[in-house]
Amino acid sequence: MSLTHPVSVWRTAGMPALLAMTLLGFSGYAALLPVAPLWAAHGGAGSAGVGAVNGVLMLFTVLTQPFVPGAVRRLGWGPVMATGLVLLGAPSLVHLASDGLPFVLGLSAVRGLGFGILTVTGSAAVAELVAPGRRGAAVGAYGLAVAVPQLLLMPAGPWLAEDIGFWTVFAAGSLPILGCIPALFLGRRLVPHPPDDTAVESRRRVYRRLLRPMVLLLGVTLAGGALITFSTDLAGVAWLTTASLLLLTAFAALSRWGVGGLADQYGEHRFLWPLVALTVVGLLLVALAIAGPDDTDAALLLAGVSLIGIAYGGLQNLTLLVSFHAVSRRDYGTASAVWNIGFDTGTGLGAVLVGAIAAGTSFTTALLVAAVISLATLPLALLPERRSLTGQ
Repeated sequence: MSLTHPVSVWRTAGMPALLAMTLLGFSGYAALLPVAPLWAAHGGAGSAGVGAVNGVLMLFTVLTQPFVPGAVRRLGWGPVMATGLVLLGAPSLVHLASDGLPFVLGLSAVRGLGFGILTVTGSAAVAELVAPGRRGAAVGAYGLAVAVPQLLLMPAGPWLAEDIGFWTVFAAGSLPILGCIPALFLGRRLVPHPPDDTAVESRRRVYRRLLRPMVLLLGVTLAGGALITFSTDLAGVAWLTTASLLLLTAFAALSRWGVGGLADQYGEHRFLWPLVALTVVGLLLVALAIAGPDDTDAALLLAGVSLIGIAYGGLQNLTLLVSFHAVSRRDYGTASAVWNIGFDTGTGLGAVLVGAIAAGTSFTTALLVAAVISLATLPLALLPERRSLTGQ
């Protein structure tokens, strides 16, 4: 047995409860992400209304995230996490009452409140539970708990809804409610930090330190958001759409999990710029795959989404580690909130920006613009390590 790390991060006190809460919470999120828009379409909503369903979800997620650290300090971890899981899971069953667009949008807003709480508390809890020297592996385990429900339930949701019934997906969407049990157990192990009374200038320094990892994350989630949103348009045929989404999510899950141990051993900074480069190369391959006048080049498309998947998962892990290393322990909640805002903003921006450019030109042009944006983040990945560690 190792004298340095006698207990696996999977069995570190509090981690089993965190992973159980995360699996149940993200199962509800993943199940409804493709199906709630289908439910609105079932009720007669047009394309704009259907697109607004997840737009409202992400809007309320981002609006909620900045307030979560303060709520945890005032109310405690357990009550805040349990409230978030109820807000995320309970609306799922209520969908059965109506498929009208205003009703569905209202439920999306409530789910967004819950999802905002879940994302910020989950990633912040990792930093609180595990020592810095093992944080990469712990973030990897947490990332796997986030990714597995999306890998399994996002592709299965539409099939279940159309072939068995929407009720099956809405039942799966209520799983976050069960997550309240491990959330309350986890809350007993976590102690809120006292209210932050530091000066405004000190808080500004904290946010400046977090800007670098947030922008790096935004560059790759912009690519991922675009590929997820427009997978059907890019692939052209059903089998290629399914294959590309599976490769993207599978490689993201494996990368997010696997890179954590490497970061603990060698440091996260040496892996940042290669993953940014993979994002750019992947986008270029996808743009090339759809550039011809005939059908999409399947080999190029699958190669491109695979590279982006590796970068997408790896940079999620690494930028979260950089965020935690950039601040003191009392600001882990702030680091988690800023990181999650960057993730969700990048995902939404990828869909909106690429869609708008493609509407006026082509998807090839839109993806090339996305590649340029990702390339523009490369100088941040090359900054010396000491600049991101000043907060410790």
